[in-house]
Amino acid sequence: MRYFIEIAYKGKNYHGWQIQPDAITVQEVLEKTMTTILRKEIKVTGAGRTDAGVHAKQLFAHFDFEEIKELRELRFKLNSLLPKDISVQDIFRVKEDAHTRFNALEREYEYKITFKKDPFSEDFAHLIHYIPNIDLMNNAAKELLNYKDFQCFSRTNTEVKTYNCKIEKAFWKNENSQLVFTISADRFLRNMVRAIVGTLLDVGFEKTSLEDFHEIIKSKNRSKAGTSAPAKGLYLTKVLYSENIKY
Repeated sequence: MRYFIEIAYKGKNYHGWQIQPDAITVQEVLEKTMTTILRKEIKVTGAGRTDAGVHAKQLFAHFDFEEIKELRELRFKLNSLLPKDISVQDIFRVKEDAHTRFNALEREYEYKITFKKDPFSEDFAHLIHYIPNIDLMNNAAKELLNYKDFQCFSRTNTEVKTYNCKIEKAFWKNENSQLVFTISADRFLRNMVRAIVGTLLDVGFEKTSLEDFHEIIKSKNRSKAGTSAPAKGLYLTKVLYSENIKY
């Protein structure tokens, strides 16, 4: 039987989601904890990967196991044993062929920027000392919806079959004294959101014009785009699925 597990985590103490040979990751901690409780080796498959230091308010993974009658009890046990910076939000049974990665319809990220030194947001937002032109940044962000090939924002030496992504929305807004960038798409390339944020900040500080922004995307060259924004400001906030995946 197949189950989806919904989790949230702070990324500061982890080298991303995906298991690494020489660094602690969220996937490794989750699998070890599930294996301990279910007394059988458990392997989970995530909806995607987050880089070191990136946070997730919602990420799904799936695993196969025999019938679990008390899913709420399992969630309680997992949350009791998992470290404080990883939380299980839900566990539910799905159809046998449901896949957290391939069946995801849309993924949404947020990037948070703060303009003042704040010890309570130190690990969860990118501090900058000057306010950029948000209108210019939103004008450029809107143009992302007119493109599909985003190789210029992808980490180099990434093995993917295509650099095409369908961006559904991309915008900035002031929210509780922070500048928040929201972007959603059917898929994202490695480092894509942080590279977009860094490039849009260049637009906001008038280092890069809107015309330059178009040329950067058309170039398909990562070196033409801006510096990637720090990982600590990035959050995976939502992964959407069709209701018919549930059992």
